[in-house]
Amino acid sequence: MKSAVVVFPGSNRDRDMIAALTAITGTPPATVWYADANIPNVDLIVLPGGFSYGDYLRTGAIAARAPIMRAVAERAADGVAVLGVCNGFQILCEAGLLPGVLMRNASLKFVCREVHLRVDTVDSSFTRRWIKGQVIRCPVAHGEGNYRCDNATLARLAGEDRIAFRYVNDSGATTDAANPNGSIDNIAGILNAGRNVLGIMPHPENLIDPLTGGTDGRALFESIAEAAGVVA
Repeated sequence: MKSAVVVFPGSNRDRDMIAALTAITGTPPATVWYADANIPNVDLIVLPGGFSYGDYLRTGAIAARAPIMRAVAERAADGVAVLGVCNGFQILCEAGLLPGVLMRNASLKFVCREVHLRVDTVDSSFTRRWIKGQVIRCPVAHGEGNYRCDNATLARLAGEDRIAFRYVNDSGATTDAANPNGSIDNIAGILNAGRNVLGIMPHPENLIDPLTGGTDGRALFESIAEAAGVVA
């Protein structure tokens, strides 16, 4: 599977993503600088986590207007898979590729710990290797992960089966205690209308190897590889 990781000033999870993609697909991804205008012909484009532009204006707002984002939007419109993790999720929202916005955590504190997620749809190239309703572990590390949208958008996301992941307890229940940031409806990840763009706040790339704590995040990347016609 061919992939590309977009790097912005302040990205700090790009190396983690590169390592995960290399380990799972056997092929190192291309790295694309934010000021570039073009992206190689790939099956997957990733916007990694970090603090693009230091979050000085609003998380993801400056990066969303970087030159490379025009190419990202064009590839997404052509059906190429686009994955935004943490800051990448924020950038996708700010760029209009996903609805809603990521705000300060309800606690107003940075949260860095492991959480449980429930896979709420398997109808996507990102989630097809899980079972609907499956509970997985995944680490989070963010200060602005509080997903918000208006009621009409929330109803549309739910009605179109576009809520990919929700924060839950280890039994799979959506509780306030299981929600690390106050996101509406415990949302941890959403899909676009075309189902080829996923934004997810937790970091699946950090849980792909038993030596580093487990493999719960591995199925996301294996799902994309399978959808691209590569047996992972």
